[in-house]
Amino acid sequence: MTIRNLMLVGSLVLGLAACATAATVPAKTGSTALGNVLVDAKGMTLYTFDKDATPGKSACNGPCAQNWPPLMATSDAKASGDWSVITRDDGSKQWAYKGKPLYAWVKDTKPGDTTGDGFLNGAWHVAKP
Repeated sequence: MTIRNLMLVGSLVLGLAACATAATVPAKTGSTALGNVLVDAKGMTLYTFDKDATPGKSACNGPCAQNWPPLMATSDAKASGDWSVITRDDGSKQWAYKGKPLYAWVKDTKPGDTTGDGFLNGAWHVAKP
């Protein structure tokens, strides 16, 4: 195989890998005491925030985002079905489900924890599929 052919094959493989990554759903469903919820790749519960009232915008920035880490998306992530990508105040990308930005909660320590549900006078909710 020539060097040119090897380069073509390598480009094809990288292109296919990028397509597979872009099509991958960023979260899955997990079982908790509150029923089935959306969870991240580590199985940690994801949440929505009532103050995210403006479509395509997160109201949880700065110290809020330290306690409620956003479900980050890569810069080339693409919307698909119920999944969309929003741009945060700092320019980074975040996944949203049915228009609602998704977050983890730092006080959840293991998969299945839902300790953030109802936090801040009921403003935080587990994300339901």
